[in-house]
Amino acid sequence: MNDKDDKVVLLDQKRMEAFWGKPISVYTRAQALEDGTLCDLTPIAPRYGFKIPMACTSAVWHTIEWRDDIEARKQDSTGQSTEGRLHDVMMMAGLAAQAAARKEPSHIVEFKVLLVPTLGSVVKPLEETFVLVVSGGDNGEPVLTLMLPGED
Repeated sequence: MNDKDDKVVLLDQKRMEAFWGKPISVYTRAQALEDGTLCDLTPIAPRYGFKIPMACTSAVWHTIEWRDDIEARKQDSTGQSTEGRLHDVMMMAGLAAQAAARKEPSHIVEFKVLLVPTLGSVVKPLEETFVLVVSGGDNGEPVLTLMLPGED
């Protein structure tokens, strides 16, 4: 961050503190990425048309992740893999973001993906809803977060 950016952040921080008072605690996006609350998708995001940092919540990652022990529980071969499921979610997120950009712009877009459930013996894909949010990062820069409905 350059000196000018530092001044902007400090000014914004002063305004927020003047209105709300000093924060009791601060939990940054960097801390969330470090402790695993958020999973970094930035390295693969450009393949799907995303140009800004992107992360998903741990709940989203657990929805996408396909572990070997899950496959062992399924009687039928479903052809599932974490990479394939992540591709499906990222592809649909990209399409949903493009469609939202053509309509009335919004910082939140909801989309659905068919996924085989990771729990139970169901092998038929079910509709899973995801939410993609554009917000400000630790320094006010635009960032994307992929989450499940009800998360914030």
